[in-house]
Amino acid sequence: MVEKTQTSGETGKSGLDGLGQVAKLAGDATKKMRGLPPVHLWHPPHCGEIGLKIARDGTWFHQNSPIGRPALVKLFSTILRRDPDRYVLVTPVEMIAIEVEDAPFMAVELVVDESPAGRVLKFRTNVDDWVIADSAHPLSFEPGESGGLKPYFEVRAGLRALVKRALFYDLVELGETRDIGGQLMYGVASAGEFFVMAPAADIEGLA
Repeated sequence: MVEKTQTSGETGKSGLDGLGQVAKLAGDATKKMRGLPPVHLWHPPHCGEIGLKIARDGTWFHQNSPIGRPALVKLFSTILRRDPDRYVLVTPVEMIAIEVEDAPFMAVELVVDESPAGRVLKFRTNVDDWVIADSAHPLSFEPGESGGLKPYFEVRAGLRALVKRALFYDLVELGETRDIGGQLMYGVASAGEFFVMAPAADIEGLA
């Protein structure tokens, strides 16, 4: 399902007249910070839309044209927030709506660390963030539109990453069957957690 943002007010009311202005606001908001900015603390006026969208494959668009600068996409990703009714880019002074077709991030690389303490799955997103699948960043598996399952994991604060298909096959290969509440379930372990994919009896044709 496409998750579209809702607008309130007119674009440009507070000076958001293009991508460059958004980039300037984002840069001003983050240049003195270490780590991610505290977007959950910012509640500026909502300034509408400027034609920003994140496609199903993780590509960012502005007015139907792909944003070709990875550094700019990464900058915007740091000020992305999931509100109850929409996704927004937010700075201390202004907030704009952004359309997200599926999940705002895409998992593009998987590293498997095996040790006596157990397995740890590390994912790299399309904006080069590394995230460990654990209790704070759980994997989830949802029905796909044409059958099979779609895997996601929590990146931060309600922002998820869709795991690309090739990596999903890797997760299936790493999976195992466990008794969960008296039912045999198939899933994958990471950082001391077990993430259920489906009942073991339904494992054939998962992907």
